[in-house]
Amino acid sequence: MAKNKRRISSGEVFDAARETAKVEQYWVSPERSSARKPSKNYKYVDELIYLQIELIKMQEWVKRNGLKICVIFEGRDAAGKGGVIKRITDPLNPRICRVVALSTPTEKERGQWYFQRYVRELPAAGEIVLFDRSWYNRAGVEHVMGFCTEDEYQEFLHSCPIFEELLIRSGIILVKYWFSVNDEEQETRFQDRMHNPIKRWKLSTMDVASREHWVDYSRCKDVMFAHTDTKKCPWYVVNSDKKKQSRLNCIAHLLSLVPYHDLKPADIALPPRQPDGGYRRPRLADQRFVPEVY
Repeated sequence: MAKNKRRISSGEVFDAARETAKVEQYWVSPERSSARKPSKNYKYVDELIYLQIELIKMQEWVKRNGLKICVIFEGRDAAGKGGVIKRITDPLNPRICRVVALSTPTEKERGQWYFQRYVRELPAAGEIVLFDRSWYNRAGVEHVMGFCTEDEYQEFLHSCPIFEELLIRSGIILVKYWFSVNDEEQETRFQDRMHNPIKRWKLSTMDVASREHWVDYSRCKDVMFAHTDTKKCPWYVVNSDKKKQSRLNCIAHLLSLVPYHDLKPADIALPPRQPDGGYRRPRLADQRFVPEVY
């Protein structure tokens, strides 16, 4: 029985490892990344490979041309935001693409201009920044759970579109995704997180409390969209009832919004290793090695 529990709880780890291994097999085959429309009987890993190679192309274009890309991931708890972010960052250079997931504001930050701590994280030229939650906390959890005043909430709804327009005018490509998941599927994922030790860390007390405020969050989302779903900076809704499809759909859509071209990497000639020149390596017995238990 214990073995069965262990197999069930570690299933996602095995699946993720297999997925990564399959993807890496194909990274040496760039010809697979030619533009195409997926067939009806497509295979998830094959499509993920194609999209991740395109992400690498986009990354090189961003770096070379000094683009500034900021992507916001918002939505219901357990809607799959983290899974999409992971598939985007997996093949990319962490010096170019980074994830921002800010914790609860400090006392000092609570006394600052609300957007201030987010401004520090915005992309510089040649960077891609993915916000796992963002300044939209004020329009959701802060308002529902009473962490801000009504005046602060109303001020956010008024100033947020102006703030985002300033970001766009400064040259930032700003993309906003809202991940939508139905009530039943969210409950299933919560139950999985509660009983799966590998996922347990994903479930916070705030996530549990959100179930008691499902309708409140729905109302807040509607109001938020009414104020911040603008022509210059629209919201894009991702149907995430099916995780794998939502990952592919989101990545494909993101690629369609960034004007990038394929850059052929420069040929690199590997120079010969430097001659020893009398160098003598220290004795291995004088060094501390990690025990080889595997």
